Amino acid sequence: MADPARARKLAKRISQIVASALEHEVKDPRLARVTITDAKVTADLRDATVYYTVMPEDLGSQPDNVSAAAALESAKGVLRTKVGAGTGVRFTPTLTFVQDTVGEGAARIEELLAKAHEADAEVARLAGTAQPAGESDPYRRNDEE
Repeated sequence: MADPARARKLAKRISQIVASALEHEVKDPRLARVTITDAKVTADLRDATVYYTVMPEDLGSQPDNVSAAAALESAKGVLRTKVGAGTGVRFTPTLTFVQDTVGEGAARIEELLAKAHEADAEVARLAGTAQPAGESDPYRRNDEE
């Protein structure tokens, strides 16, 4: 069992090696818009999960996630060889590619925040013209004082 610091360093190095290999060495056109976002390595350093995103070709279009996943799956052996040569560890971790959904989650949070901001603005607009339901001074006072 490796210490967590070593696993983090290895994960960072794996993400750098895979990103560099995708950019310079793997000649699959389906991988041209793939960006490596993160990597995580298990505590025993045997398995690595590499997270990626696919950028759309045109502004407003949907990225081709299916073909990018198939291309990464077909390039997995070459990428594992590059990782083994670049890290120098005794056992080269197996690579698993998972699409990163952080961007979609962030977009959903931004949408919810915009709705909440609109609701707050509506409440503030209604509160500006509101009148008290009862007396203007609802606190009881002792008339004897």
